[in-house]
Amino acid sequence: MAARESPPGIQIKVNSKGGGGSGSGNTVHPVEEMDRPQGVSAPPPAVYGEIKHSKKWVTWLIPCFVVANIAMFVITMYVNNCPKNSVSCVARFLGRFSFQPFKENPLLGPSSVTLQKMGALDVSKVVDKHQGWRLITCNWLHGGVFHILANMLSLLVIGIRLEQEFGFIRVGLLYIISGFGGSLLSALFIQSNISVGASGALFGLLGSMLSELITNWTIYTNKIAAFFTLVVIIAINLAVGILPHVDNFAHIGGFISGFLLGFVFLIRPQFGWVEQRYALSGYSALSRRKFMTYQCILWIVSLVLVIVGLTLGLVMLLRGVDANDHCSWCHYLSCVPTSRWSCRTEPAFCSTTQDGNQLNVTCSSNGKSNLYILSNPSSSQIQSLCTELCS
Repeated sequence: MAARESPPGIQIKVNSKGGGGSGSGNTVHPVEEMDRPQGVSAPPPAVYGEIKHSKKWVTWLIPCFVVANIAMFVITMYVNNCPKNSVSCVARFLGRFSFQPFKENPLLGPSSVTLQKMGALDVSKVVDKHQGWRLITCNWLHGGVFHILANMLSLLVIGIRLEQEFGFIRVGLLYIISGFGGSLLSALFIQSNISVGASGALFGLLGSMLSELITNWTIYTNKIAAFFTLVVIIAINLAVGILPHVDNFAHIGGFISGFLLGFVFLIRPQFGWVEQRYALSGYSALSRRKFMTYQCILWIVSLVLVIVGLTLGLVMLLRGVDANDHCSWCHYLSCVPTSRWSCRTEPAFCSTTQDGNQLNVTCSSNGKSNLYILSNPSSSQIQSLCTELCS
């Protein structure tokens, strides 16, 4: 934060966590007055109480979020039970915690059928079966080991710093609402595939860091460098989202939600108001405002935009609106096709015929066919074989 000099005649005692005495170096002495005209007396000193350092919150919510996400992944893998529901598995020595084949899930994780069962975002189920809770539960599920490791490491790095500065209530609300906003935008644009992951909530925390820097601009030093660094980090992460199989709409929706919420939840009072607050009674000082005018304007505008945006998006989704019909180029925000990869991610559909213990599976999209020795296959086994065959 920016350092401020004390006005002439003011002595401020700062409460140090080290608890040193008067000789500990924590006393800010009055500034000497060099050019006072002869015969003009100095104004009466302003006597201040003890001004404590900015409160650092104990971080417990973000670690709890990490534990909850890991626990949900373990439960998902237990429910998945690859040896029972699939013909082949990766790391089969893990028993029912083994992973689906690489062709089906390269992230080392469960099948899409299991993720749907556990609460993945499936637009058809949200709209047709009124399962709106999937907009929340999908943020606590992950597609594989690589997916959850990347997200949880990012959550620890970003979230702990924010919780230390602003407390668990504001950061918790930021995380939950941003995740919901990311799911909402994803559901409006990507309606043929399921979606899971905490990336929307994470981008919300990144967005809130940017808006926190903007709304508290006057109290920071090195603000230009901090702003540039944040913008570069956000731009790189959003650029990764143009790769296939990455839900960049969840990233964008979470970022926008978090950016607006940062103006609402992470606003800081001005230094002048803090100094006045700790001035002892009997000292007359000029009235200092707690917040600047631009901070109040940003607070009001952002709160209105968040409420209107989330409400409008939810209404559009429940009415079955496909946002791609109103924006023909928006799909490029989530995936840009190149000569190296395709952006076609339609779900796998297959036709099957059973002859004794022989199962013939034919992929509808690429025409590939294969024969498996399998008697009385379950629907999850057939879906797993179909996904692998169509990939």
